[in-house]
Amino acid sequence: MPDRTVALGHKIFLDPRLSADGKTSCSTCHIPGSAFSDANPVAIGHHGLAGTRNTPSLTATLASGRTTFFWDGRRDKLEDAVMDPFSNPVEMGLHDRTAVASKVTSLNDYSGWIASNEPAEQVDRKISAALASYLRGLPLAPTRFERFTRGDDTAIDEREKLGMQLFAGKGQCGACHKLSDARLTDDLFHRSGVSMDDIANALPSLTQGVLERNLSGTSLGDRVATHTNEAQLGHFMVSHKVADLETFATPSLREVRLTAPYMHDGSVRTLDDAVDREVYYRGLDTGYPIGLTAQERGDLKAFLGTL
Repeated sequence: MPDRTVALGHKIFLDPRLSADGKTSCSTCHIPGSAFSDANPVAIGHHGLAGTRNTPSLTATLASGRTTFFWDGRRDKLEDAVMDPFSNPVEMGLHDRTAVASKVTSLNDYSGWIASNEPAEQVDRKISAALASYLRGLPLAPTRFERFTRGDDTAIDEREKLGMQLFAGKGQCGACHKLSDARLTDDLFHRSGVSMDDIANALPSLTQGVLERNLSGTSLGDRVATHTNEAQLGHFMVSHKVADLETFATPSLREVRLTAPYMHDGSVRTLDDAVDREVYYRGLDTGYPIGLTAQERGDLKAFLGTL
């Protein structure tokens, strides 16, 4: 894509005027310098409204090469995914995508990219293409682990190498967070054990409601952001398959040290807590409890710091 397109995407990404309160931009939640995530359990949008999902790291998402987006995988094109927050009722709060195009067209400092008489559909395409191009072009400096996978044996130390062996072996983290190609995800959806008890009694009515509404795309995203219990249903909201109840996308662990709190609802506050939870639930899934010593936990965490 031409540099002009990327520059337009960067400008839009940082512009709070494209929101209901004039104070909220894409970068409000996706903070440069924090792996393009934030430190809140769930995203906080216009006028301080809280969503239901933890803000995913954009650098981790892009590095993973995912072909679906959001925790529930409801979008399969980045060009669509980048537009959803603008009209989400608790994120940027505009009425619809047409309102985004209208706002951009009305602002003089966008005249170098967009003419005042351009049709709204054309402006919409320019905005979505520009944002997607900007994100795809984000500079991803190689992590120490990535340098190691490319042949630099000195990029990680001996303790971190022990942690890597635990990650791939005894700890079974690599069952979902694949170490191949440093992508750190299997591109699938899994149960995390988080918040399942909260909706157990209401599960029949919740699932029936999802099936009856049969929402997709922007409408589904709006529903998820405003209904906490339904947000816990995960990929089922998209697939309508019982096997997908309460499953969520396996995130890449790239720069995981920067992206606390963790899990789809931000309910796990620290990396130590996340390690403990993942090891515990992996043992439950396999039927064989995983016992890590304090030394092994420390080694594993040290390795996570290289990602």
